[in-house]
Amino acid sequence: MIRRSQGLLTQLYILTDFAVVQISFLLAWWLKFESGWIPYESPMPIEKYLLWSLIYGVIASVTGIVVALYSPKRKKRFADEFIKVIQVHFISLFVLISIMFVMKEIDISRVYLAFYLGFNILLIILYRYFLKASLKHFREKGYNRQFVLIVGAGTLGKRFYNNLKQYPELGYEVVGFLDDNQVWDTLDERHYKSILGNLDDLESILNEKLIDEVVLALPLDAHSKYTNIIVLCEKAGVRTLIIPDFFDYLPARPYFDNFAGMPMINVRDIPLDVAGNRLFKRLFDIIFALFSIIITSPILLVVAIGVKCTSPGPIIFKQERVGLNRRNFMMYKFRSMKFQPKGTVDTGWTTENDPRRTRFGTFLRSTSLDELPQFFNVLMGHMSVVGPRPERPYYVEQFRDEIPKYMVKHHVRPGITGLAQSEGLRGDTSIEDRINHDIFYIENWTILLDVKIIIKTIKNGFKNNNAY
Repeated sequence: MIRRSQGLLTQLYILTDFAVVQISFLLAWWLKFESGWIPYESPMPIEKYLLWSLIYGVIASVTGIVVALYSPKRKKRFADEFIKVIQVHFISLFVLISIMFVMKEIDISRVYLAFYLGFNILLIILYRYFLKASLKHFREKGYNRQFVLIVGAGTLGKRFYNNLKQYPELGYEVVGFLDDNQVWDTLDERHYKSILGNLDDLESILNEKLIDEVVLALPLDAHSKYTNIIVLCEKAGVRTLIIPDFFDYLPARPYFDNFAGMPMINVRDIPLDVAGNRLFKRLFDIIFALFSIIITSPILLVVAIGVKCTSPGPIIFKQERVGLNRRNFMMYKFRSMKFQPKGTVDTGWTTENDPRRTRFGTFLRSTSLDELPQFFNVLMGHMSVVGPRPERPYYVEQFRDEIPKYMVKHHVRPGITGLAQSEGLRGDTSIEDRINHDIFYIENWTILLDVKIIIKTIKNGFKNNNAY
C-alpha cells in the first residue's frame, strides 16, 4: 500500500508539473500578447504556441525523470529540489530552442519565452513547497507513513531510534528491533519498541509484517552478517540502509567516490566538487563581478583619488593569501595603512585605533570599501564572490595546528564575503566560530545560499563595528 501510494505520488508530481507548464503558457501568452502592457507585432496563432508548450511539457517531464526530480523526497531537503527544478527548466528550454532552430521556427517571441521560463520555475517551486509542507503536516498526524525495522539494538540502534523520533514530519514508524545479544531492561522496554527476535528471524518477520525499510545499526565486528541480511531484504523487496559504526567521522551528507575501480566514502561532502556546480558558480562570479565593477566604477575612482591624496604610497595594496587547494595568490585591496618600505615584515592583526591606519583608511575599512578591488581577483579566478575569507600564509600555518578542520576552508575558492562575515563575524571575533560557518557553507553550498549571503552582506556589511 505504501509503495503504491509513493508511485501514485510520483505520477501526481509528473502530471501536475505538466499541467503547471500549460498554465505558465497561458500566463506568458496573456502577459505578452493580451495584457496590453508590452508592445508587439502580430504574433503567430495561439495554437502554434500551445503545440510548442505541449512539446516543452514532454521534454521537461523526461528531463525531470533523468535528473531524478521525481525520486522519493521524504528524506531530501527542499533546497535540493529547488535547484533541480531550475536545472530541469533551463535544460528543457535549451532543448526546445534547439528543436525550434532545426525546424526553422524563428517567429516565437523571445520575450514570451523569458516569461514562460520564469512562470514555469516560479509556479512549480511554489506548488511543490506547499505540497511538501502539506505532506509533512499529514505525516505528523500519522498518514502516509513508512515502517522501519532496526537491526541492532545496541548504542547505534538506540541513537537512530531517538533521532528518528525527533522528526515526526518524515512519517517513519519503527516497528521494532532485531538483535542476537541485546535484551531490554525495564527502562528500555518503556522507552523503545520491542525486540522482535534475533537476526535468524529476519526472513519470517519481513514476510509477516509490512516493512518498507530495514536499517542496519550493527557494530563493525558484525559486518560479516551484512551479506545475508541484504540478500533477505532484497528477496522481500525491502530497501536496506546501513548506518556505519564510524559515522561520527562523516559529514552530514557523505557521498561515494569511485577511485581505481573501488568505492570509497568521501569524508567531506563538497557540492562544489561537482563539475556542473563549479561551472554554475564560476559563471555567476564572472557576471556578478563584471556588473559590480561597472556599477561601482565611480566609487572606485573616488576611493583611488582619496587614497592617493591622503597618504604617500601606492593606491592598491597587494598581499599574499592562501587560496584554493592551498595555492598562494596576491589579493588586492585599496591601501588603508601607512606605506611600509619593501621587505618590511608585518604579521600583526589590525586592532581598534591601530596607529598604522591612515585616517581615510579607517573610513575604508569600516565601510568595507577597501575590499572592492577583489572583484578583479574574482575575474582572474583567484577568488569567488562568496566563500571563506582567505588568510595570510603566516596565520594559516599557525591556525592549522591550533584549530581542528581549519584547512578544510581551502577546498573551495576564497570569497570577498562569506557566511561568517554576513553574520557579523569579522575583525576581533572567534576564529573557531568563523571556521564552523565556513565548513557549513562548504558542505551546504547552493547558488541560493550565495545570493542570500550577498544580500545580507549588502544589507549589514557596509558598516561593521568589528571591521578595523
